[in-house]
Amino acid sequence: QVQLVESGGGVVQAGGSLRLSCAASGLTFRYFAMGWFRQGAGKEREFVGTISGGGGTTTYADSMKGRFTISRDNNQNTVFLQMNSLKPEDTAVDYCAAARVFSQRGSLYDYWGQGTQVTVSS
Repeated sequence: QVQLVESGGGVVQAGGSLRLSCAASGLTFRYFAMGWFRQGAGKEREFVGTISGGGGTTTYADSMKGRFTISRDNNQNTVFLQMNSLKPEDTAVDYCAAARVFSQRGSLYDYWGQGTQVTVSS
């Protein structure tokens, strides 16, 4: 049984930082690209970024480039999302997801976590 469990969300002031973690179990972690997605209230789910199975390749949505960094520890089966210079519009539920392909398309991800709330106050 595959489980993805996010943690690290919370409330932060604009300009602050948060580091999200996603612990995976029940899958061969290094074989999966790991993506982060988010969904704000009343908005559609959007792609944040993704990292390849080996960790050597990342890609980000344009609005996150330079502010967000994805990394992974394949020994600990964990992926991280470091978020800096946070803005109120970054307020959302953030989800991690696992895919057998490296993609920005959420429909190609096989497994999803339950999400963690990120709230950025102005």
